[in-house]
Amino acid sequence: LTCTAEHLFNLKFAAKELNRNSKKCDKEEKAEKAKIKKAIQKGNMEVARIHAENAIRQKNQAINFLRMSARVDAVAARVETAVTMGKVTKSMAGVVKSMDATLKSMNLEKISALMDKFEHQFETLDVQTQQMEDTMSNTTTLTTPQNQVDMLLQEMADEAGLDLNMELPQGQTGSVGTSVASAEQDELSQRLARLRDQV
Repeated sequence: LTCTAEHLFNLKFAAKELNRNSKKCDKEEKAEKAKIKKAIQKGNMEVARIHAENAIRQKNQAINFLRMSARVDAVAARVETAVTMGKVTKSMAGVVKSMDATLKSMNLEKISALMDKFEHQFETLDVQTQQMEDTMSNTTTLTTPQNQVDMLLQEMADEAGLDLNMELPQGQTGSVGTSVASAEQDELSQRLARLRDQV
């Protein structure tokens, strides 16, 4: 039931190939536009019309290839997630096995049908993936503010010219706020002592 690295590579490679095909169509469209201008300059409107039809067809093909490239790329990412989570089902493995010839064909209709099959496999996986993403998001949310609090405390202490000791002495159960207050007190005591020495 394993989805091999080779299968994943083939999906990603197909996305790149589709993207390349899109760029080729872009170039062809530009070439056809140049031919339109030449034909118009010569007053040959019938030839200009043919090149215009070709240019529009190439433009549409470029969009179709680009759209399919993005779709295949998205499916590849989701397959990778399924593999990572160990959620490759029997039916998904079956789709994976039959995909290579379809991808190589660069036939947009066949590839679209294949992506439909993949996307159908993800319907149940989506719920599990969303749960994992939510958990990761919540973990990040819980840790970020604490970092921001520490940074703000340090910034304020620096501005006040104080030495902020964020580590509480062992056995002390007080909050960081009390350690800040005691740090401020210590700093004031040290300053007073220095002033006395100078006088």
